[in-house]
Amino acid sequence: MNALDAPVVDAPLPDAPDQITEPRPPARHRGRWLLVLLVLVVAGGLLFWWLRGGGGASHGAGLRMPPQAVGVAAASIGDIPIIDSGLGTVTPLATITVQTQIAGLLQSIGFTEGQIVHKGDFLAQIDPRPFEALLAQARGQLARDQGLLAQAEADDKRFQRLNKQDSIARQQAEDQHFIVLQDQGTVAADQGTIQTQLVNLAFCHITSPVTGRVGLRQVDAGNYVTPSEPNGLVVVTQLQPISVIFTLPEDDLPQIMQRLHAGVTLPVTVYDRNDTIKLGTGVLQAVDTQIDTTTGTVKIRAQFANADNALFPNQFVNARLLVDTHAKVVTVPNAALQTGAPGSFVYVVNADSTVSVRVVKTGAATSSLTEITSGLKEGERVVIDGADRLREGAKVIVPTGAPGTPGAGAPGAHHRHRHQE
Repeated sequence: MNALDAPVVDAPLPDAPDQITEPRPPARHRGRWLLVLLVLVVAGGLLFWWLRGGGGASHGAGLRMPPQAVGVAAASIGDIPIIDSGLGTVTPLATITVQTQIAGLLQSIGFTEGQIVHKGDFLAQIDPRPFEALLAQARGQLARDQGLLAQAEADDKRFQRLNKQDSIARQQAEDQHFIVLQDQGTVAADQGTIQTQLVNLAFCHITSPVTGRVGLRQVDAGNYVTPSEPNGLVVVTQLQPISVIFTLPEDDLPQIMQRLHAGVTLPVTVYDRNDTIKLGTGVLQAVDTQIDTTTGTVKIRAQFANADNALFPNQFVNARLLVDTHAKVVTVPNAALQTGAPGSFVYVVNADSTVSVRVVKTGAATSSLTEITSGLKEGERVVIDGADRLREGAKVIVPTGAPGTPGAGAPGAHHRHRHQE
């Protein structure tokens, strides 16, 4: 066998690896990327810390937040009124429908619609002639019955004398005495009839029962009127003085009653329905005897002189009852008060133009001022504008001439509402 005929035997191949892997980068490249990543993380943290206020105290604050321009006002001593406000209606003390008390022909009208009349002024005239005739008839009847009475009294005296002499029967004398009593009763009835006709004649002349304004005429002259007229002749409304009835919550009642029992006169001021124009000032007159359970309110009546007739019957008004006044207390503008986790607080401007958070307790308030019962003294300056951009220790700038700076006056108060803690 030659070499060409020998069988071919495959030579064993070297063992192949289980999997093919990518070539790894050199170790120095991996370390470089890790270093870059670490530097970025540290830089981001430093930037966040810087922006959040962690920079140096010497110059970081100036770069972080420049001084803020704010408006300020000085805490001052003033009076805070305790005022209860309610909706009310002007109510006359007297509204009278003038009605005829007798039936008859309406002869004349003595007033002009809308006229101011005084008590006793002539308003209307009923035809008096029928009642004059009845009066004359009653007087004639009286004269006749008085004559009969005189005759009976004379007979009674004569019969009594004869009875004592036993010249007549006793029964006859007693009967004559009873006749006298009957005639006396008849005369008294005649006198009553005359008085009735005199009253009817007086009713023919109709006068105003109160001083006030007359309304529209309900009946014209020439009509036959009776006491059953549904609308009467005219309505007279008393305007001076006049009252306002308004309602207040029942929670306000204890303090009001306490002041009334102490003998204090409580003033009431009323404004128009828009609560802008003052219509008059009066005094509290009466408090209703019970609370309305459906609304939880109580009715109060105040009386007003109404010399200028500014108050008109059934007019809708806003009433303000001055219950008490907190005199000489520390006050600040309402805009100075802030609310947060510690409760009510203000930003007080320090001498170094920084602000401090000061927790305060409040009392009564008006539409513009609030009473500070503790936490603040007179003269301390508080921020009233720009407080939303401040925090403890922040630098501020107070514009020259702003409220609360030397020479600038504090804002005035317009007393309207009651504040309750």
